[in-house]
Amino acid sequence: MLNVGLTGGIACGKSTVAQMLVRLGGYLIDFDKLAHEVQEPEKSAWQDVVNCFGSEILQSDRKIDRNKLAAVVFNHPEKLRMLNEIVHPRVYEEWRHRLAQIKTQNPHAIVFADVPLLFEGRKQYLFDLTILVMIEPAEQIDRLMTRDAVCREDAELRLTCQMPIRDKIPLADIVIGNQCAIHETEKKVAEVWRDLLIMEKAKG
Repeated sequence: MLNVGLTGGIACGKSTVAQMLVRLGGYLIDFDKLAHEVQEPEKSAWQDVVNCFGSEILQSDRKIDRNKLAAVVFNHPEKLRMLNEIVHPRVYEEWRHRLAQIKTQNPHAIVFADVPLLFEGRKQYLFDLTILVMIEPAEQIDRLMTRDAVCREDAELRLTCQMPIRDKIPLADIVIGNQCAIHETEKKVAEVWRDLLIMEKAKG
């Protein structure tokens, strides 16, 4: 099995590339989805999040209201750190569990973990190799404005909350530039997939 960390900057098209890799035969574990799942009522992180931030963050169905929670931690680094300390260990625990399940089903699987803040969290050591999906920062801002209907100032602010995309390039084993037409990206992804198949086979 080949265990691959997939990351990128905001609005770089990482999810699009992830779906291309799945279509080629890869398995995908989405860390954002795992973070949501472990905070579902009675799941592993739910009680600790409620204990930490109060029952006022709950909806009537006892699910965590993500907007209310975001409002609590936004611009409060200490509270965000507390939330991450509750959620992140549970996410990685669930990821390991899913990896083991996939390995049982298919010992030669190529598994992609979609981890938005992979390098920020210095978690690259957990993977056999890492892939970075990137575009130029100016294009990130343009895409973000279009995608989320936000003004330029808000888009730039969101970018400053992440490690600059150029600082991530030397940390990645493979870089996929996604500023071209989609069929060009598909061609690049297909080449990467062929290389990964060779790497997986070489692992023996």
